[in-house]
Amino acid sequence: MIRIAIIEDQVMFQDSLARFLGEQADMEVAGVSVDAAGASGLCRKCSPDLVLMDVITGSDSNGITAAAQIRKDFPEIKIVVMTALPEITFIDAAKKAGVHSFIYKNADSQHLLYVIRSTMKGQGVYPGPADSSMLSGEAFTDAEIALIRLVCRGMSRAEIAGALALSEGTVKSLITGILDKTGFDSIMKFAVYAVSNGFIVPEI
Repeated sequence: MIRIAIIEDQVMFQDSLARFLGEQADMEVAGVSVDAAGASGLCRKCSPDLVLMDVITGSDSNGITAAAQIRKDFPEIKIVVMTALPEITFIDAAKKAGVHSFIYKNADSQHLLYVIRSTMKGQGVYPGPADSSMLSGEAFTDAEIALIRLVCRGMSRAEIAGALALSEGTVKSLITGILDKTGFDSIMKFAVYAVSNGFIVPEI
């Protein structure tokens, strides 16, 4: 049985994760928290085999920093960090912190189970280059690429418009064009996909 501690500040998502993982025959939820700052304390309290932790929780608590502390205090505990933000530097930082595996929140539930089980077997799982056939033949303009990179930095439409010296209407049109080309229903979902698969490298 894999004992899992979940650290996630979005309570509805935390509840969904706990319910889903608790339904697996080989898993049980040992404890939950909304703040990575207390991650080591939670591990001390509930002795999990694996910690599933968001990168950003609580009052901007850093899950990667917390992961490094867990690795120091409890080297036997496996760590999987997750994020919805398409920030490419998170991956490098997670590796440096000794995080075993990394997953984006837009992954499907079966991939999450695969990551958890593989991690427990000693196999680290990180996003990597994938089949780019979905984007083959789709050329992005310089303006579209610039926009995607700014989306990756978490900027709003108004902020993107200001940074690119465009009207918000033009930004909306660019986003629509990108979604039409890729088949995604949200620019953030596409940004996560593009960064996690190496198609776009955001400017930091």
